[in-house]
Amino acid sequence: MTAAGTPAVGRAASLRLQHSLRVATRGAELLDRQLHLLRALLTDLRRAESAARTEWEGLVRQADVWVLRGLLLSGENALRTASAVPAADVAVAWEDTLGVRHPSRATVTPGAAGPSAPLPGNTALVHARTSYRAAVEAAARYGAVSAAARLVEARLRSTVVRIRALRRHRIPRIQADLAAVQLALEQAEHEDAVRRRWATRRTEPLPGD
Repeated sequence: MTAAGTPAVGRAASLRLQHSLRVATRGAELLDRQLHLLRALLTDLRRAESAARTEWEGLVRQADVWVLRGLLLSGENALRTASAVPAADVAVAWEDTLGVRHPSRATVTPGAAGPSAPLPGNTALVHARTSYRAAVEAAARYGAVSAAARLVEARLRSTVVRIRALRRHRIPRIQADLAAVQLALEQAEHEDAVRRRWATRRTEPLPGD
C-alpha cells in the first residue's frame, strides 16, 4: 500500500521539477540568443582585425621602403640619428559587450624628441619616421581588436558548452525525473482511488440487513 501523504509529496516534487524544467529551458533559449549575437560580434571583430592587420603591415612595408632610401642617401649613421626618439606610450580603453570585457580602442602617444635632438639626415628618413609612427598606431589598433576577438571567441565557446550541458544533460535529466515522478504520482492516486472504492464497499449495508 502507498503511504499516506505520498500523492501530496509527489505533486510537490512534480511542481518543483516543472519549475526547474522551465528555468533550464528558458536559460537555454537565452543562451541561444546570446550565442547568435556573439557570433555576429565575432564576425565583425574578425573583419576589423583583418583590416587592421592589413593596414599595419602596409605601413611597415612603406616605412621600410623609406628607410632603405634614407640609407642609400645618407648611410647607417643617419639612420641611427633618425631613430633616436623616446618610446611611445599606449593606452588601452576597455568596454563590456554582451557580458564580455574587452579592449575597445588603443591610443598611442608618440615619444617627443627634445628641442636639441638631431633631425633626420634626409627627407626619406623623415618620411620613414612618420610611417613607422603610423605603423605603431596601426599595430596598437590591431592588437586591441585582436585581443577583443580572442576574448569574444572564448566566451562564445564557453556559451556553446553551457548550451550543450543544458540541452544534452540537464534538461533531459529533469524531464526523466519529472516523468518518473508523474508516473509514480499517477500510480499512487490510482491506488488511493482503489482503496476508497474498497472502503466504500465495506461500509455499504449488505442486502437484507
